[in-house]
Amino acid sequence: MCAMEHTRNIERRRALEIKTVSQMIALYCAGAHADEPRSAAARCGEPVCPACAELDAYAAKRTERCRKMHVKTSCEQCENHCYAPEMRERIRAVMRYAAPRMLLKHPVAAIRHLLGI
Repeated sequence: MCAMEHTRNIERRRALEIKTVSQMIALYCAGAHADEPRSAAARCGEPVCPACAELDAYAAKRTERCRKMHVKTSCEQCENHCYAPEMRERIRAVMRYAAPRMLLKHPVAAIRHLLGI
């Protein structure tokens, strides 16, 4: 595989991860913050509350800057934790809530995320 094709594959993985995490955050927001006004939009285009929009932007920024994208399967298994401790706890709460629900709402993204592809 040439270097240019390798770079395209990494960028594709990066874009898919940003979208999948954004979908998880939107799903979490719809369930956990149902009473909050969802006046912002997540990277995936779905409405979210301002706090979830902040988390979505943070997660996207961290994924865009990830130096281990070519070898990692998930952030949890990565030896280089780039999330601040508070944000790590917030994203863990999102994952605990959204991961099982993703199979119903976004099945292809959920399976792709589970397989790390």
